[in-house]
Amino acid sequence: MRLSLPLGSTHGAPGGGVPRGARSTAAGRVVLAHFEVPPEEWNDQAALVDPDGVGPRISFLKVPESKVAKNRLHIDVQVAGGRHQPWERRERLIRTTVDHLVAAGGNVLGEHQFEGRLDHVVMADPEGNEFCVV
Repeated sequence: MRLSLPLGSTHGAPGGGVPRGARSTAAGRVVLAHFEVPPEEWNDQAALVDPDGVGPRISFLKVPESKVAKNRLHIDVQVAGGRHQPWERRERLIRTTVDHLVAAGGNVLGEHQFEGRLDHVVMADPEGNEFCVV
């Protein structure tokens, strides 16, 4: 069985997003409509956003290639505020988050550079599910 939920835009869903048990495209559409995500933005990306603006933004991005094992979503944990932020600040925020996640059982799979500076770190949780700290 293949789980297929349409992805929404970057609208934050109060309380953390899709309710437990939303296991069909129809249920996903109901959730997106409830949070007033325009239909033309479905199937692009989604993000979990802390309504208080304190916690990191977690983005779900649709990617063109398929994965043979486990991951069906590309998850970015965005902690550094984007490439328009000072590089030193971005690197400090990324590395601090990576250190916390490693201490919690995560594994670093690789570091990626952009214009010669740290851009993001690919990690895996203890079960091997991959995500990026950006």
